[in-house]
Amino acid sequence: MIRSVRERARRTRRPDPATGGPAAAEVPVVEFRGVGLTYLGPPPVQALSPCELTIRRGEFVTVVGPSGSGKSTFLNVMGLLDTPTEGAYLLDGVDTGALRDGDRTALRGRRIGFVFQAFHLIPHRSAAENVMLSAVYTAVPRAERRARAMDALDRVGLADRADALPARLSGGERQRVAVARALAGRPSLLLCDEPTGNLDSDNADAVLTLLDGLHTSGMTVVVITHDRDVAARADRTVTIRDGVLDEHPRPERERTTR
Repeated sequence: MIRSVRERARRTRRPDPATGGPAAAEVPVVEFRGVGLTYLGPPPVQALSPCELTIRRGEFVTVVGPSGSGKSTFLNVMGLLDTPTEGAYLLDGVDTGALRDGDRTALRGRRIGFVFQAFHLIPHRSAAENVMLSAVYTAVPRAERRARAMDALDRVGLADRADALPARLSGGERQRVAVARALAGRPSLLLCDEPTGNLDSDNADAVLTLLDGLHTSGMTVVVITHDRDVAARADRTVTIRDGVLDEHPRPERERTTR
């Protein structure tokens, strides 16, 4: 399991890369200013209504909604996979709308770690090799890739399984490798899409406990889910329905005990 997470956070927490200054915690990791997305069609389809959202460093936020509600669109916008058609999206203080495509891709690689429901591990590569592959897209020198991969696997409690192929891992272990792959790039934001959707209850709980620990260590975590029990573990829950974002403050006593 995660070891010395608070101590690790103190060692690895860094100033905001957009400013280089010491006040990293004052700059939101995610800031939506009237962000919306309309597919031009014909006919035009408003997939995400203009919305305001601020996620600060170290927060754990879940986004819930039924199928077809706009969760995937929201994920694609926040993950810099789709470009909003209106409003401004600031990631770590950087106005992503002002960037060229190549710069957006580079920013996504440096600042966002993705975890998907389907794991997306390469079957003929070991756990460590799968984690190392993420470093290819973030310009990490070859000599550092193995060390980063092992550090990330250690964070998720799988250092002893570094040489195992995905077929020799349980579903929960595969998802933890996927989390390690996301962490290896040392992102500002861990963006998870239904991370427990393919897991049984025991493995799902283990992955959620891992995310809890990463959040405790200072990682900013956003989880897209349809599961209200998963959503209840977060600091905040945002609901999306018919492309409209809404947030209702939840009393502290209603939050799931960790």
